[in-house]
Amino acid sequence: MQPLLRTENLVKRYARKKLAGQREELLALDGVSFSICRGTTLAVVGESGSGKSTLAFCLACLERPTSGSIWLEDKDIVKLAEKQLRLVRPKIQLIFQDPANSLNPRWSVLEILSEPMILQNRANQNEIRQRTHTLLEKVGLSSEMGEKSPGELSGGQRQRLAIARALALEPELLILDEALSALDCSVQAQIANLLMELQSSLGMAYVFITHDLAMAAHLADEIAVMNHGRIVEQGPVERVLRQPQHETTLQLLAATPRLPRTTLPALEQ
Repeated sequence: MQPLLRTENLVKRYARKKLAGQREELLALDGVSFSICRGTTLAVVGESGSGKSTLAFCLACLERPTSGSIWLEDKDIVKLAEKQLRLVRPKIQLIFQDPANSLNPRWSVLEILSEPMILQNRANQNEIRQRTHTLLEKVGLSSEMGEKSPGELSGGQRQRLAIARALALEPELLILDEALSALDCSVQAQIANLLMELQSSLGMAYVFITHDLAMAAHLADEIAVMNHGRIVEQGPVERVLRQPQHETTLQLLAATPRLPRTTLPALEQ
């Protein structure tokens, strides 16, 4: 099966000033390579500062990598001009940890869902209104919520709204950057089940970025473990959990209480 998305030797460097006014270089991504097929989920797992969010921004065309390639089917999107990227961005949608930061608090739910379709000239007004109600239904929100503002919704409802907004442009790849970590456990489970149902019905690929190895194990087909901007281990969920090869993976496993202890290997002393 041809991958939907493939990265090759992705590098991202940032220049920043030190207190003394000198410039130093921060290597956020250091030769990241992986591929993902339609209808599958790759979980990218690592501690804060490992490069996960930088990877998300590069995949979503919000940051340009310093070097390397990001292939969306047969196009290397790194080489595309801004005008061409506007045609690609609807196919790759990014959902953040806190949807409140990406949802306009002054707009109603229906206005938030309508905006992407209006900007892309996807449909007329009647079609957009009908589609917004369909999107609400898909993510388990009632049409009565259409006139509410994000501030009137619970955290779980706001995340459902963020998912619905991402679906408005019928993406092929959904990137979830710590999208469940701000929710309590029961709501996390509900949203995780929703994501699996949507993937089954729509055939999207997911890149699920998280520090939570238990949730990664629940959602993903493959796990990629990141440390200091590199993928240090990657493989099917079962293999990574039962036969981890890298110290970073062992440490993440040891710090994940929700995984059955019988699946965890002993940490090397």
